[in-house]
Amino acid sequence: MNFEKENDVEMDNESCCETSSSHRKSHHSDKVKSNLVTRLNRIEGQIRGIKGLIEKDTYCDDVITQISATQSALNSVAKILLEGHLKSCVLERIQEGDQEVLDEVLVTIHKLMKK
Repeated sequence: MNFEKENDVEMDNESCCETSSSHRKSHHSDKVKSNLVTRLNRIEGQIRGIKGLIEKDTYCDDVITQISATQSALNSVAKILLEGHLKSCVLERIQEGDQEVLDEVLVTIHKLMKK
């Protein structure tokens, strides 16, 4: 297994997906999955906090700052997932001769860049 650091988190490069004709599933290590769930739980708390700020009529600039921090945290989750996907699923599919995966990745990157 290859591991790299992403924001002081070890990433399992053999963690992505298995492909079959109709079912794809990720295979993240327990450590990566736990890290992602922890990050998402924190983001969920941030969203609840933003809702509370709006309900309390908090100054708009302060709310926007919190929204920005939450977007950044979501981008970090996406970056971790994308890196693992490229280093495992995409690489594996290319090695198997499946060049269509490149179009899939480009669409995914395009979606991420729109945000």
